[in-house]
Amino acid sequence: MPLLELVLLVLLLVIGEGEPVCRLQGRAELPELAKDGDLVIGGIFTFQTEYILPSLMAGLLHIYIYLSLFSMNFREFQFAQTLIFAIEEINRNPAILPNHTLGYNIYNACGYDNILKSGLALASGQEKFIDEGNCTKTDMAQAVLGHSASTPTIGLARIIGRFRIPVISHFATCACLSNRKEFPSFFRTIPSDFYQSRALAKLVKHFGWSWVGAISSDNDYGNRGIATFMISAQEEGVCIEYSEAFEQTGPRHELLRIVEIIKQSSSKVIMAFMTHREIKVLASELYRHNITGLQWLGSDAWITDPSLTAIEGHSALVGAIGFTVTRAHIPGMFLRDFWEIVFDCSLNVTTEPKRKPCNGSESLRDVQNTFTDVSKLTFTNNVYKSVYAVAHALHNLLTCEESQGPFSNGSCAQPTRIQPWQLLHYLQSVNFTTGEDERVFFDSNGDSPARYELVNLQSATSGTMEVATVGFYASSLTGDHQFTMNNVICLCVFQVPVSVCSESCPPGTRKAVQKGKPVCCYDCVPCSGGEISNTTDSVKCMKCPVQYWSNGRGDRCVIKEIEFLSYTELMGVILLLFCLIGVCLTIIIATIFFQFRDTPIVRANNSELSFLLLFSLTLCFLCSLTFIGRPSEWSCMLRHTAFGITFVLCISCVLGKTIVVLMAFRATLPASNVMKWFGPTQQRLSVLAFTLIQVLICVLWLTVSPPFPYKNMKTYKEKIILECDVGSAIGFWAVLGYIGLLALLCFVLAFLARKLPDNFNEAKFITFSMLIFCAVWITFIPAYVSSPGKFTVAVEIFAILASSYGMLFCIFLPKCFIILLRPKENTKKHMMGKTNDVRY
Repeated sequence: MPLLELVLLVLLLVIGEGEPVCRLQGRAELPELAKDGDLVIGGIFTFQTEYILPSLMAGLLHIYIYLSLFSMNFREFQFAQTLIFAIEEINRNPAILPNHTLGYNIYNACGYDNILKSGLALASGQEKFIDEGNCTKTDMAQAVLGHSASTPTIGLARIIGRFRIPVISHFATCACLSNRKEFPSFFRTIPSDFYQSRALAKLVKHFGWSWVGAISSDNDYGNRGIATFMISAQEEGVCIEYSEAFEQTGPRHELLRIVEIIKQSSSKVIMAFMTHREIKVLASELYRHNITGLQWLGSDAWITDPSLTAIEGHSALVGAIGFTVTRAHIPGMFLRDFWEIVFDCSLNVTTEPKRKPCNGSESLRDVQNTFTDVSKLTFTNNVYKSVYAVAHALHNLLTCEESQGPFSNGSCAQPTRIQPWQLLHYLQSVNFTTGEDERVFFDSNGDSPARYELVNLQSATSGTMEVATVGFYASSLTGDHQFTMNNVICLCVFQVPVSVCSESCPPGTRKAVQKGKPVCCYDCVPCSGGEISNTTDSVKCMKCPVQYWSNGRGDRCVIKEIEFLSYTELMGVILLLFCLIGVCLTIIIATIFFQFRDTPIVRANNSELSFLLLFSLTLCFLCSLTFIGRPSEWSCMLRHTAFGITFVLCISCVLGKTIVVLMAFRATLPASNVMKWFGPTQQRLSVLAFTLIQVLICVLWLTVSPPFPYKNMKTYKEKIILECDVGSAIGFWAVLGYIGLLALLCFVLAFLARKLPDNFNEAKFITFSMLIFCAVWITFIPAYVSSPGKFTVAVEIFAILASSYGMLFCIFLPKCFIILLRPKENTKKHMMGKTNDVRY
């Protein structure tokens, strides 16, 4: 209505004289489809995008139709006809609303402003023919069904919500509409995008796509839907390479910018959360730029929309997968008006005398459009359920019994004056089952339970498309049961693509996020020693148990290698060989000495001590064998005590021989009688006393804290060193200290006797042997402390063998040289120094 005309009418009311009268301020737009009834349900759809002159089909139904087959959205028109079909079906059903009939006012509203105007017209309730004298008679809609898009539905729900009139949408999926504070009267028979977005994120995870692009419509439906998807995808470990939004009517350079982003991106999967209008524009532009090989994930607004086949490049969308609401069958749905329009004939000649009568030869097989396909209804079934939800709510309201009603004092609504908020109460609690055994109810936010079919666009030709159901999703289930795939082959482009920022990390490695990039972009870092990862794409490596180590591939823990000095390895064989050589040499020297036991050089310095020394040296060589092999409790105690006692016995013998040398020199002096104080008996007792002290130390050591086998895991992390722990460190160093004390004493005495006169030079040889002994054991201490693992044992064996060989060679080899090679010098006269030819 022009603004000037409205102002004039207002002025007439203000300045009018006489009794006040009710005057019509203006007329609202008339609905395209309408039918009178006791109770009216409104509907707002966009089934026509071009306005032409209206043609009135007069009759009892008072139907106003604006039709143009060239501009008709068949799916929207099917929604409108489904509303009519459901109302007529309810009116024929005596079990629902008996004694009451339902009517409808259906608007064909194109554009946001027209949709809101249609909503206000339904809320105002103005009759189509109003008596100037009676402005109180109205046909206000009890509920409004629509719209299909989220953005206009948001505005519609905000306005209609002011009047508490229920708004029920069959297609508006924006999660924002679940806000009960902002939209208190909104309901929907389609699941919220909150569930669809989460389902799409699970779908991406199912196919192993961790690197995807995201594009949406720049409106409430697209922006909110893609935002929820991105949050859910992040929870599933999926990364978004880029996120862009555009409008169909937006500037072209924005579309070209998005096309360039897609062209330069490395992800092969695109989540397109948009309407059919935007996807058609985007697909056409990608086709013109020859960008192919993309895997599309579609939202329910376009994934099954047949209008996609009308665009160039529709084949690029083949293989797209996405979720749509579950399909249903509405039995008996037959649309008379559409039949007459398509075939330009009349089923009732009396109402349409200008049209030829239909002769029955007409067939819908030759008509290919969405409207004729009623075998796989999806969103159409949502309209059907919406009408029945309102009908059941009205039925419950009208059959309320007084004193049992839901309102104050148990009262019920007045059938003649139903208030919108009263119907709202009953609609919130509605709960019924359709003829297809589908349960219909609303949660506290006005949402329906989320049940989706996973569909795959398998072929698309001009005018036709083939969609296959390949899985299901139900939010009412938990965990892995929510999403299931059936055995139908999913055609994803030509094969399931790989869309990752980085290749999967194999077992034995872990993911290390690249600096400044999403978590899906990472490097594969090998696990450190002692750590493994036995799964693909491990975030961290697991430590092996204490006695285990990682294998070469780093994907399995194996028992650590146990290391000890064994007889089978080269080092053990070499040490064993030197040990046996030492034993053999000692036995040979002892044999020589026994063979020449009556010669002066053997008898010169207590042959008993010499044989005892050779025996102790044999034990020293043999005790080194206890250090080779796998340590055990007995071997650990034996090796250290045998070593300590035999070496003390050895050095005690050397000390006794050194004292004998000194005493012998003193005995040659006039009036000297020292030899009687250190005769053979005293020599034996001194050796026994020195040895018993060491035995006592060893007994105390073994009693207090004996050596024991020990698994050393600190020296090497990758293997276990099996060694003997000394137990008491004091006991160990006491044994070594006592040996060192005797060796030092022996060295000092031998050093003092090294320049004794005559040819008796045994003190000099003892000095050399003790010098070697002390040098070996002084260097042994740092080498022993710093050597790792089995090398510690090797150092100890080397020290034993070196000191034993030193004493054997320095003390006995010169004597054997004289006995075997210079027997003429093995005389008493020569030993007494009567000749000065050679000094030994």
